[in-house]
Amino acid sequence: MKLYSNEIVFPGHPDKVCDQVSAAILDECLRQDPFTRAGIECAGGKGYLFITGEVGTKAHVDVKEIANGILRDMVYPEMEVLVNISRQSEDIAMGVDTGGAGDNGMMFGYACADTEELLPLAMVILQKFSRRYDTLRRADHRFRSDGKAQITGYYDEEFRLTKIKDFTICYQNDELDRPATDAILRDIALEICGSYGIGVETFHINPTGKFELGGFAADAGLTGRKIVVDAYQSFANVGGGCMNGKDPTKVDVSGAYMARQFAKELLKNEELKWCEVQLSYAIGIDRPLAIYVDSDKGNLEAPAEYYDRARPGNIIRELDMRAPNWRKRAMFGHFC
Repeated sequence: MKLYSNEIVFPGHPDKVCDQVSAAILDECLRQDPFTRAGIECAGGKGYLFITGEVGTKAHVDVKEIANGILRDMVYPEMEVLVNISRQSEDIAMGVDTGGAGDNGMMFGYACADTEELLPLAMVILQKFSRRYDTLRRADHRFRSDGKAQITGYYDEEFRLTKIKDFTICYQNDELDRPATDAILRDIALEICGSYGIGVETFHINPTGKFELGGFAADAGLTGRKIVVDAYQSFANVGGGCMNGKDPTKVDVSGAYMARQFAKELLKNEELKWCEVQLSYAIGIDRPLAIYVDSDKGNLEAPAEYYDRARPGNIIRELDMRAPNWRKRAMFGHFC
């Protein structure tokens, strides 16, 4: 048996709050102007949020109100919001306007046959746990927004999760009724794991002994610091960059989504157990430089049509990537 670990951070973690701020600003821009170009970054801590980046849009957006609206939703105090956003460089725009990629880079997409979501089981368990926690903290004031969870599991020779050795949960709370709140989270985790026939040997719940002070009072947040959580929680390679606050001409976003689409298709068409697809781009050039496919059956040749489908403009149309629903994706991971 092999031991392997993966983690998720809750939507109220400061890094995830910053991801949501960037994504929510993009959403509002896209609602008003679907052809918005954006690369929005947020950093926060100790009473301040600093929002910067580049935006080219016809939209009129109250950036400060959007940012503080996210904070209110996470039950954090409003902050002083400092905004320093410029227009996208014309040097970049001249290559993107003709359909070219918005950046250099490589992106990975992954799929496996372990679950109906075509994702690793431990990853699905943590995504479901994070959603349940977010619902719980909205209904029960004893639970606060900040937190994360981690699974260390036993894996068989085919890298299938057979049992969880350690389920670690760190959650901010009022520390007034810890035995009861710990038990609630333990029961939720056992319920989710049990629905897949997976047992848990040991729970580590707030193993320092206390987690009352959290959020931006105890930590700082930064857009793009949780790219592994946003992608495949360590079960696959992660390339490119952050997917939050960027419009889909940025191949960090569109390329990653198309690579995942290709991986799902190949998994089915080639009857694979797992598949990983890498796309690579050069800024201003619309056709991918290369498409590399790895799988449990070894390296596979990418279908020729994939090169045309993976042009940024074609990805945006095929996957409807101008739809303004990026904040939801920033909360629990982009691939669910």
